[in-house]
Amino acid sequence: MSRPKILIVEDDRPLSDVLQYNFVQAGFDVFQSFDGQDGVNQARLRLPEVIVLDVMIPVLDGIEVCRKLRSVEETKNLLIIMVTAKSEETDQLIGFSVGADDYVVKPFSVKVLLERVKALVRRRSSKSDLEDEIISLHNITVDRIKHKVSGKEGNIDLTPSEFRLLETLIRQPGRAFDRSELIDTVLGEDTFVLERTIDVHVRGLRKKLGTEGNAIETVRGVGYRFKDQ
Repeated sequence: MSRPKILIVEDDRPLSDVLQYNFVQAGFDVFQSFDGQDGVNQARLRLPEVIVLDVMIPVLDGIEVCRKLRSVEETKNLLIIMVTAKSEETDQLIGFSVGADDYVVKPFSVKVLLERVKALVRRRSSKSDLEDEIISLHNITVDRIKHKVSGKEGNIDLTPSEFRLLETLIRQPGRAFDRSELIDTVLGEDTFVLERTIDVHVRGLRKKLGTEGNAIETVRGVGYRFKDQ
C-alpha cells in the first residue's frame, strides 16, 4: 500500500522538524506548513490522510483552518488532529465543534501523538475500500497501490515525477492548478526552477498518454487541470 500522507501545520519550526522526522521514520510522506493560509492551500493540493494542526498559528488560526477545510467537498473528510498549548475544556469543545477528529494538548509525547495518528488512519482504512487507491477517468486508470498507470492500449510507463503529476491532476478533476502548485507536488517544495519547467513535464506526460493526453487541459494564464466528467 502507498505511504500515507501527513501535513503538519505548525509555526514552531523545531517542533515541526521533530514531528517530520518521527513521522518519516514511521512510514509517512510528510509535508510541512508554517501558517494557516498555507496550511489550507497545502491541504487542498496534497489531500493528505491526516493533518496535525496547531491552533495558535499565524495568518489563519487552526480553528479557522479546520472550519475552511470542513466546508469544502474535496477536503471535508480529511482526518484532523488539533494541537494547542491551551488545555481548557472549552477550547477542546470549540475544536471538536468545527470538525476536529482528535485533540492533543502541549506539551505532548511525540510517540503518543504518533500512535493516535496511526489509530485514526487504521480506523479510516478499515472503513474504506480501494476507491481512494485506484482512480479511473477518461480511460486513464491510476493505481496508487501498484504505482501503475494504464490506458486503452495497456500499461503506460511513467517516471516518478510524471506519476505524481498525473495523480495530482486526476484526483481533483475540474480544478485548475497553477504552475507553482504543480512544481511543489512534482518536484518538491524546496526546488527552485522556472514555472515553465512544469510545461515540459506536462508535454512529456501527454505524449505518453497518447489520445488520452487530451484529458489534461491547459488553463490559459493559470496552469493545468484534468478534464471533469
